[in-house]
Amino acid sequence: MRILALDHGTVRVGVAVSDELGMIARPLEFIPAEPWEPFLVRLNQLLAELQPEQIIVGLPRNMDGSLGPAAEKVRVFVAKLRETITIPIRTWDERLTTVQAQRMLHQAGHKAKDQKGKMDQTAAAIILQSYLDSVS
Repeated sequence: MRILALDHGTVRVGVAVSDELGMIARPLEFIPAEPWEPFLVRLNQLLAELQPEQIIVGLPRNMDGSLGPAAEKVRVFVAKLRETITIPIRTWDERLTTVQAQRMLHQAGHKAKDQKGKMDQTAAAIILQSYLDSVS
C-alpha cells in the first residue's frame, strides 16, 4: 500500500512517498504552497503517477499536545484538499520533525543555506516513516 505524505508550510509543501509495501518512506520533492491552483496541479500529477491509497498530512502540535495557530492552518489546508481529492487524508503528529530534518541534513553534510527545499521533503519523510512504523 503506497502512501503519500505532505509537510504543509506557508511557502513550500514537502512531499514524501512510501514504497509499495508501505514500509519505507523516502523524500520526494517540495511544491510551492502558493498559488493554490499550480500546487493542486502538481499534487494531482503526483497522485496520478504514484497512485497512493492514502495521504498523510503532518499536524503540528505544541509540546503539551495542544493545537495552535499552525495546526489551524493545516486543518484549513486539509479541508481544501478534501474538496478536490477523493483519496483518504489523515493528519499525523509532526512534533519536532523539522528539528529532526535539520539534524539529518546537517549530518549528511548539507549546509544550512542549501537545506530549505530538502528540509521540507525530509520532514515529510520523517512524518511518513513515523506513521508507517506505528501501523506495522
